[in-house]
Amino acid sequence: MSVRKRTWKDKEGIVRGEAWVVDYVDAKGVRRLKTFKLKKEADAFVKTMAYEVVQGTHVADRDTVTVKKAGELWIATGEGEGLERSTINQRKRHLKFHIEPFIGDTLLSKVDPRAFQDTLRAEGRSAAMVKKALGSLGSIFADAIERKKATRNPVRDMRRSRKGKESRAEKRQKGKLKVGKDIPTRDEVRAVVAALSGRWRPLLLTAIFAGLRSSELRGLRWQDVDLEKREIRVHQRADEFGEIGPPKSEAGERTIPIPPIVINALREWKLAYSRPIIGKDDDGKPIREDAKPHHLIFANGAGKVESHANIVNRGLVPAMLSASVTVPTDKKDEDGKTIMAAKYSGLHALRHFYASWLINRPADGGLGLPLKMVQERMGHSSITMTADTYGHLFPRGDDADELAAAEASLLG
Repeated sequence: MSVRKRTWKDKEGIVRGEAWVVDYVDAKGVRRLKTFKLKKEADAFVKTMAYEVVQGTHVADRDTVTVKKAGELWIATGEGEGLERSTINQRKRHLKFHIEPFIGDTLLSKVDPRAFQDTLRAEGRSAAMVKKALGSLGSIFADAIERKKATRNPVRDMRRSRKGKESRAEKRQKGKLKVGKDIPTRDEVRAVVAALSGRWRPLLLTAIFAGLRSSELRGLRWQDVDLEKREIRVHQRADEFGEIGPPKSEAGERTIPIPPIVINALREWKLAYSRPIIGKDDDGKPIREDAKPHHLIFANGAGKVESHANIVNRGLVPAMLSASVTVPTDKKDEDGKTIMAAKYSGLHALRHFYASWLINRPADGGLGLPLKMVQERMGHSSITMTADTYGHLFPRGDDADELAAAEASLLG
C-alpha cells in the first residue's frame, strides 16, 4: 500500500495538474488505484480502507452502485418481503421525488448525507419530509450493505453523532400533546356525541370510546364485536387501498372493552345495516339478508372498505361543524361573516381523546388506568411509545389536596 503524489505535465514540461494516488490491494487480492485532490483525503481513505480490508468489508467504487440503482434494489427487497402496497408506494415516491433528482447518479461511496439534507432544505422540503427522505436514504444504505454494495451507512453515522441534539430539538419543536389543541376536551366530545347521527354515529362513537385507528375501524367485522361481552377484538385492518391485512403490529391485535353507548349504537346499526333484499314478507315489506359475521361493520354503500377520506370529510368534519367544535378561518361568506372550520380535522384526535379518557382520574370523568393497560388498549408496540406520547397526561399524585392529606397523615 502506498500514497504518492502524481503530476501531469504538458509537452513543455510545465505542471498542469496534480493529485494524490492511493495504491492498494483489496480483500479479494485485486490491485486498486484511487485518486484524491488533497493528501489529507488520501490519508483518511487509507485509514478507513485498511480496516475494511482486514475486516473483509471493503467495496471499491467500481464494485458499488449509484443511489438510484441501490434504491431500486431496496424497493425490490421490500416487494420480496411482502411489504404492504402503501409502504412500497411510499418508498417509490421518496426515491422518485426526493432522492433521485439530487443524488440519483451519485455512487453510494460518494454520498454526503449532510449535503443531501442541506439540499432538500434549500429546495423547500418541509422538516418532516427531510427527515423521511433521510430515513429512506438510510434504509437504502442498509439494504446495500446486505448486498455487499456498500460498507457503511453514512446516514446512520450522521444521526448517531447528532442523535441527542436532534432529539432534543425535535421535542422542543413538536412539544407535548395539549388538551384543547391536539386532544378534544370533555365538553367538545360531549357536543360531538350529541351531534352524531346516521351511519356515522356508530363509527365515530367506536372511534371515540374504543380508540381504534382508522385502518382498524375500516377493517372491523361483525364477528370481531361481542355485543354480550361488550368488547371489540382487533384482528385485522384495511390499508389505504382497501386491502385487508393483519394489524399494524403484534400488539395491535387486542381486545377492547366498550361502554354501553357504543354497544347500543352498534345494535341499532346492525338492525338497520344495509343488506341485500332476499324476498318480501306477508305484508310485502322487503326481507333483507342477516348481517353475516364476515361483513364489514362500516362498509361503504357497495359493501367494500370505506375510504379514510370519506370518514373524515363526510363524517367527522360535519359532526364537528354541527357541534360548533370549530375554529375561524381567513375566509368570509357572502354576508361577510367568518367561515368556520372543524377544530380537529383528523381521526387521530379522537384516538388521542380515548387515551386521555383511559388516563384521567374517575373523578375527572376518566378510567384512571395504569400505563401498561393504556399501552395494551391503544395497541402500541412498546410501553415507551405510550409513555413518550401520553406520559404527561397522567395525574402527578402530588397536587395540593393530596399533599395536604399526606401531611395530615404523617404529622397527625
